Amino acid sequence: MQNDIIYERNNNNIECIYYKDVVQSYPMHTHANHVIFGHVLDGVVRVIYNGERCLYHAKENFCILPDAPHVVEAVNDTPYSMIVICASVDTMPDEDGNEISYIKRLKQLILLAPEKVLPIEDMAQNIGMSPYHMIRKFKTACGLTPHQFQIQCRIRKAQKLLEEEKSVTEVAYATGFCDQSHFDRCFHKIVRLTPSEYKQSVKHLA
Repeated sequence: MQNDIIYERNNNNIECIYYKDVVQSYPMHTHANHVIFGHVLDGVVRVIYNGERCLYHAKENFCILPDAPHVVEAVNDTPYSMIVICASVDTMPDEDGNEISYIKRLKQLILLAPEKVLPIEDMAQNIGMSPYHMIRKFKTACGLTPHQFQIQCRIRKAQKLLEEEKSVTEVAYATGFCDQSHFDRCFHKIVRLTPSEYKQSVKHLA
C-alpha cells in the first residue's frame, strides 16, 4: 500500500498533502485558482519558479501563486518530507469585451468540463484569433497551453472521482480518456501515484 503520500481534504477549497521520505519529482505544472504553501519538514526540495531554481531545506517555506508554472524536484534522489496546503482563490479579473475576458471564460469552461473535446480551431474562431495567438495568450494567462491545461484538469477531476469510490475504468472514461492505459500514464505523470495508489492515499477530514 502506498502510504508515503497522504491527501487530506475537508472541503472543496482546502487540500493538505503530506509527503514523508519521498523522492517524487513533479514536472512543469500549475494549480488553477489555487495558491500553494509548502513547508519542508526534512531533506531538501528544489522548486523551479519564475525562472529561478531555489532550494528549500528543513523548516523553510515556499509559496506558489495561482496558475504559475513550476517544477518541484527531489535533489539527487534524496528523500524529503513536507506539507503542502492548496487554498482556492479567485485569480483573473472580470473584464468584458477583451481577450482576457474570453480567456477567463475558456479557462472556466475547461475547469467545469475538462472531458469535453474542444478543438483549438473552434476556440480561436470564437474570439477572432489565430490558433497560435490564442494558445500564446492562454499560456500567458494560465501558465500552460489549452491542451496541457485540459489534461491537467482531467486528472484533477479524476482525483475527485476516485475519492468517490468509482472504479479506475469508470473514471478514465468519465474524464475523457479513450483508454485506461493513456489515463494511467497521464495520471502518474501529474500525481506521481497510480490511480489505485491515489485511492488508498486519500483521507477526508471530519
